[in-house]
Amino acid sequence: MRHNKKFNHLSRTASHRAAMLSNMACSLIKHKRITTTLAKAKALKKYVEPLITKSKNDTTNSRRVVFSYLQDKYAVTELFKEISVKVADRPGGYTRIIKTGFRPSDGADMCFIELVDYDENMAKTKKKATRTRRSKKSAAEAPAAEAVVAEEAPKAE
Repeated sequence: MRHNKKFNHLSRTASHRAAMLSNMACSLIKHKRITTTLAKAKALKKYVEPLITKSKNDTTNSRRVVFSYLQDKYAVTELFKEISVKVADRPGGYTRIIKTGFRPSDGADMCFIELVDYDENMAKTKKKATRTRRSKKSAAEAPAAEAVVAEEAPKAE
């Protein structure tokens, strides 16, 4: 029976898997977004989110613990200096996985994983043209029609 065996081994030995996840976490911290397979991204999410939570408390011990996982001085510095400041008020969910389709060579499910607070494209939310009443006018014509009505109103007074 395989009770409580939910960890994805990614067809690798423990040392290979630890080294791969460490390298991917360092790349994610440095570049803020990386492209990988869906299985690796899900494993990386479980690996890197506790490290980001640990970085919110900037103590010598937490730096040493994070360094033992990442083994990269520059990634640890970036994590504690910049990323922890941006995610200080966020209670969790520091990464986002977005599927991008299938890899042409072997059909693997591809995606990119990114840090949520660093995505400039998602941060620029487009304002929708909201309409206050139902009409058959398109959204582009509705504000223009209201402007014409507003101009005529002062003339009547």
